[in-house]
Amino acid sequence: MENFINETIDTTQLPKYEEVKFSVLHPDYWKVILVSLTTFFLIVGIGAGIVLLFNEELTPFIFEFSIVYLVLLVIVIFFSRLSFKKKGFAFRNHDVLFRHGIIATNTLVIPYNRVQHVSLHEGLISRIFGLAKIEIFTAGGSSSDIMIPGIKKEQAENIKQLLMGKIQKQL
Repeated sequence: MENFINETIDTTQLPKYEEVKFSVLHPDYWKVILVSLTTFFLIVGIGAGIVLLFNEELTPFIFEFSIVYLVLLVIVIFFSRLSFKKKGFAFRNHDVLFRHGIIATNTLVIPYNRVQHVSLHEGLISRIFGLAKIEIFTAGGSSSDIMIPGIKKEQAENIKQLLMGKIQKQL
């Protein structure tokens, strides 16, 4: 125990993830988001319309409900667009980074030696646009640690192969 050394690390010299150039999501992913939101708001609008038409007590408030519905729609689209623009990902020699968040920006950094499983998913709408989502799993969780949506399918397959290669090197 006499040879124990515990030096202080100069944190100003550590690599800065903030300086990494993040790749943005594919522009077609915004179309996927819009189709999903349109579908959701269409279903909610039809349901609300049916309730308003058949409930005589609420019929006088159709105009007010319509205004609230449209304002809510605009707010959701606005924040969805902000969220889309803030998302980004990067793959470095030793780790993968994913940035997201609207008000507070979160950056997840996962070293390759922690990656245990990688999966590639294509949703119905995403498949139409040729996009996929990569999910990266680490030890100790039942859900993925990073989900990177809106990547061209070919690029997503290449990323999956890269990560699988990194996992194989660990074994």
